[in-house]
Amino acid sequence: MALLPIIKIGHPTLRKVAASVEIFDDTLQELVERMIETMRVNEGIGLAAPQVNVKKRFFVIDNHLIDEKMEAQVYINPEIISQDDNGLLEEGCLSIPGIRAEVERADIIQVRYQTIDGKQVTEELRGLLARVFQHEYDHLNGVLFIDRIPVLKRKLLEPQIKELEGANIIQ
Repeated sequence: MALLPIIKIGHPTLRKVAASVEIFDDTLQELVERMIETMRVNEGIGLAAPQVNVKKRFFVIDNHLIDEKMEAQVYINPEIISQDDNGLLEEGCLSIPGIRAEVERADIIQVRYQTIDGKQVTEELRGLLARVFQHEYDHLNGVLFIDRIPVLKRKLLEPQIKELEGANIIQ
C-alpha cells in the first residue's frame, strides 16, 4: 500500500476547518488504512486527514502504542462533549518536524464520534489517549499545537517555525 505525503506547517490546508464525512465507503476505508500505515512508518501516534491534505473530519490514532491490547482506530466526525483535569505534557507533530513543547490539555474528555461503518459512539477517554485525541481534533479545526503554547515560548520557537513555514509553503 502506498504511503501518503504528510504536509508540513506553511501548507494552507493545515489552517482550514475540515468538512464532515458524509460517505462511508470502500474509498474511505482505503484512505484510513493508508493513513494508519503512513502514521506508523513516520513513527507517529496520531494522524489527521488534513495532515495528508484531505479536508475531511477524521483522524487515526495508534491506540496500540497506548495500550498493547488495543488496535489503531479511526475517529470520524468527532466531537468533544466535555473535558476535565488539565495537565501539561510535551507534544510534537508530524507536520511540524523538530519542534516540541509542553501543551496544557484535559486529562479526561467525553467524546462522540463515528466508526468506519458510520456507527455513533460516545465514550470517556483518559490520559495519553485523551491528549492525542485533542491534538488530532485540533487539526480538524485548523489549530496546531504551537497555537496552544504560551506566547513567550512561541516567540522563542518563532525562528524555527518561520523556517519550516518558508520551506513548506508550496507543496
